[in-house]
Amino acid sequence: MNQLEILRFALRGLLANKMRSSLTTLGILIGVAAVIMLVAVGEGSSQSIQRNIQRLGANTLTISPQFSGGGGGGGGLRGQGGGGNTGPRTQARQLSLADAKALTDKTLAPSVRSVSPVVTASSSTAAYGAASHAISQFVGTYPSYFEAVNKPVAKGSYFFNDDVLAARKVVVLGQTVVEELFGTVDPIGKQISVSGVPFTVVGVLKETGSTGMQDADDVAIAPLPAVQQSLSGFGSLSSVVVQATGADTTTAAQAEVTAILNQRHGIKNDNADFRILNQATLQETVSAATGTFTVLLGAVAAISLLVGGIGITNIMLVTVTERTREIGIRKAIGAPRSAILGQFLLEATLLSLVGGLSGVLVAFIGTRFTIAGIEPVLVPSSVALALGVSVGIGLFFGSYPANRAAKLRPIQALRHE
Repeated sequence: MNQLEILRFALRGLLANKMRSSLTTLGILIGVAAVIMLVAVGEGSSQSIQRNIQRLGANTLTISPQFSGGGGGGGGLRGQGGGGNTGPRTQARQLSLADAKALTDKTLAPSVRSVSPVVTASSSTAAYGAASHAISQFVGTYPSYFEAVNKPVAKGSYFFNDDVLAARKVVVLGQTVVEELFGTVDPIGKQISVSGVPFTVVGVLKETGSTGMQDADDVAIAPLPAVQQSLSGFGSLSSVVVQATGADTTTAAQAEVTAILNQRHGIKNDNADFRILNQATLQETVSAATGTFTVLLGAVAAISLLVGGIGITNIMLVTVTERTREIGIRKAIGAPRSAILGQFLLEATLLSLVGGLSGVLVAFIGTRFTIAGIEPVLVPSSVALALGVSVGIGLFFGSYPANRAAKLRPIQALRHE
């Protein structure tokens, strides 16, 4: 018996009971679609998180004050508890403008490209005409801040060093603030009132989008001295944003910054009164974590493939029982054991293959939709793996029923009622 005849018998056997074949195929379809979809959701989530981190700048360090009890040295998030400190927590020494200026020393910090001291004014309400809006983040800083945190201007311009030196009350607004205050009116050159203080709009930031629960476009950025004089006062800094000379020098820049601040703050041990957020290290950590999460999602979904395989075994056993007399007749007229084995293995494999291809189609359609705010990203390797595993499951779980059919003796099979 040649291969075409075996295929013909296998197809005839499957079409003889379409409902049973469809239900068996459905189990594999669900399993394959679940694996591909969950891996796609995991990949989409990973890429979304990485994009949000990259928006802040891949070679950026953010320094902020904290309670003692952690190191400000290496790693992504440092100085948040730990460090072997069991003593009482004490108030941190605040970051000052002098600290920020010390970090610009090219001799002590050759890996540092720019330093941007930052103050944030709380409860800042902006008004223009009859419109008003409570700005989530009103930032006072230097012009280098825009490049360091990757905030390009879409319209108008940044403010400049001369504006900082003269403490000019100029401001660059985020898209949300512009929409709330001006609507369709061009804001460039217009004057807004921020907590009663007039600021002239010189630029509008490129739209960033929301990052989790926070609207990154609900922001206003002005020269540091202007914000200190009018809104925040001349106290400590909220943070210091440091831009390294490149992504490959971020770790070196972090070590240099840590050494300078430790010396200035008189820190002799690991209990620094500041912490450093390294965007590059954070991105690596998040990538590793989301990668593991994606694998776990795929593994959970793969259980449904296993269930589908068990379904194939059960259905094929029923099929063998129902077709025992047919098997006996074929053996009696000379059909070899290999032909019977090949037929039932082929039936199981075809069921898995059709279910797998259908699952791929369903998953492809599913990735066109946003799921829980995440845009799934189809991973080609997951498609190939899920489809390959589905075919393998057909061969594996179909082998027992096929062997059982092939081992039947013609006389016993012909006596079966």
